[in-house]
Amino acid sequence: METENKKILLVEDDPNFGTVLKDYLAMNDYNVTHAKNGMEGFEKFKKDDYDLCILDVMMPYKDGFTLAKEIREKNKEVPIIFLTAKALKEDVLKGYKVGADDYLNKPFDSEVLLMKIKAIIQRKSTDSLADSKEFEFKIGNFFLNSKLRFLSYKKENPVKLSPKENDLLRLLSLHKNDLMPRELALTKIWRDDNYFTSRSMDVYIAKLRKYLSKDDGVEIINIHGEGFRLVVKDEVDY
Repeated sequence: METENKKILLVEDDPNFGTVLKDYLAMNDYNVTHAKNGMEGFEKFKKDDYDLCILDVMMPYKDGFTLAKEIREKNKEVPIIFLTAKALKEDVLKGYKVGADDYLNKPFDSEVLLMKIKAIIQRKSTDSLADSKEFEFKIGNFFLNSKLRFLSYKKENPVKLSPKENDLLRLLSLHKNDLMPRELALTKIWRDDNYFTSRSMDVYIAKLRKYLSKDDGVEIINIHGEGFRLVVKDEVDY
């Protein structure tokens, strides 16, 4: 997942910690804006678009919870990570109620924060892709109309896909020649991510492979532990 040019708003009132964290994130190719309190943080948020916000909970003038509420009124989608020195259950619950995506207790491992940021940004970007309105796809010599659930091969009569076959192939097509995360398909199509739905998805992948076997240039590859990749060989960039 590319991190370069991803913009982060860091709101942290401890100047030393804030500077160190900003420099660390900048070293990892993030574009970071540092605000030193909640009031300044909201002013900066209103003036720019951010891919993620990192908010300290305990701050003068305006605490992190109040700032998060104001951010949510302006933008319901931007991910928010809270940083807190207090590990109280009430604070954690309050944070999630105002729209937090994750929580970290100080002191924390900076590499853990980095992995959380990458995971959240990747999840948001794949979610928005899955929610796109695109419904027509060329897959090698196949053509998928996901609105009608028709899969056509060259001049042959189209095959009518089942709803789950259709949704799965559409999701694979949206990620063509890229990873389609297993978790994304399970939550978007099956609305659940457990062992049984995972096995069910494998059955549907096998069915799609059978449909697509007519074209040697099209293949669904299993990326172990991560998901699947719909490869269209004449469209792969080498």
